[in-house]
Amino acid sequence: MKTLCTALLFLVAAPLCAQTTLDDYRAAVAGYSRQLKVAAAQVDAAAQTLGQARTERLPRLAADGSFSLSARHHDGVERWTFSLLPQIVQTLYGGGAVRASVHSAEAGYDIALCDEEFSQLEVRYAADYAYWSLSAAELYAEAMRQYVAIIRSLKQVVDRRFAEGLIARGDVLMIDARLSEAEFELVSVEQRREVAQHNFNVLCGEEATRGVRLAQGIRDSLPMPRRVEAAQLPSDRADYAAAQLRTEQAQAAVEAARAPYNPQLSVGVGGSWQPDTPNRTGRTSLDGSAFVKLSVPIFHWGERRRAVGAAQSVRRQAEWRAAQLYDEIVLEEMNGWTALVQSRAQVDASEESLRIAGENLSISTYSYGEGLATVLDVLQAQLSWIQLYTNAIRAHYNYAVAVSDYARITAR
Repeated sequence: MKTLCTALLFLVAAPLCAQTTLDDYRAAVAGYSRQLKVAAAQVDAAAQTLGQARTERLPRLAADGSFSLSARHHDGVERWTFSLLPQIVQTLYGGGAVRASVHSAEAGYDIALCDEEFSQLEVRYAADYAYWSLSAAELYAEAMRQYVAIIRSLKQVVDRRFAEGLIARGDVLMIDARLSEAEFELVSVEQRREVAQHNFNVLCGEEATRGVRLAQGIRDSLPMPRRVEAAQLPSDRADYAAAQLRTEQAQAAVEAARAPYNPQLSVGVGGSWQPDTPNRTGRTSLDGSAFVKLSVPIFHWGERRRAVGAAQSVRRQAEWRAAQLYDEIVLEEMNGWTALVQSRAQVDASEESLRIAGENLSISTYSYGEGLATVLDVLQAQLSWIQLYTNAIRAHYNYAVAVSDYARITAR
């Protein structure tokens, strides 16, 4: 007996364990998301670029070498000769190019981090959207199945009353037409439900046709989020932070454009290993040297002014794009809050209308059974009920999506 009870408990609990919560689905989508993997790879690339830029501050070792063999032989002179010139060079001042390169790479790394954070918000919203879309599609399908069942139940009454000679053939034709129409719509709704299920599964990397049981639904109580002040919102948005960093990166590009036209100073040590010239004995010698190199550009026909002017124009473009994004974020918050408040009001109104429609349908159906109402009254009550039922589902869906969208807009 104990074993049987345990087995029954397991069978009851198994479907519950298979239910997917919204948080679990978000985690699954984030773990599978190609978009987040691309963003992580971009962060890694930016880190490597930053490391590469920092190496430009370190001394550099290079060696130039050559070997030649003459086609003609001269008396007393070897046909071959070579030259090897190793050097260690340290740039003391490169006109600001190294500093600008490092600043640009640091900004690029921070931009990649901001883009990754913003991608996480986008992926989270995509997960919420797919989750609520599947919930809405399932409710639509359930409502349509219930609607078809209601019409079939009425058809049994109509057929019985027609067989008893209490009603005309026209009532039978009307109920048959309404049933056919409802069954046709049910096929379309079931198809949309399957498409929503496919989108749900593919987004988290599962088999598209895998069965899904949602632990939450759009008709569950979703708390109304607290509004965020629009003025402080841009400072919380990763995309706006990235836009500001692109302005800094553009300023570093201005410094980089100016650097080649500034004086440049470097020091180094080196040597040369080569045979005597002409190479009569094949004997080689090694000579060492230390040097200081100074390069001072003097006149380039306005090239510097134009290069810097072009880079400054790019910087101004980045500043205006950041300002434009600020306005877009503020407007997006206002529109998102308006959609949230309106959808919440629609939820309350639709639930009350649905309650009234359900009561009206019950009264009409009972009255028809007692011969106190016509079939047209019942059909109209059924049509009103399914319309208000779908309106309620749409209102709940719009509210759930609005809540998720506002969380994305406010980076919460």
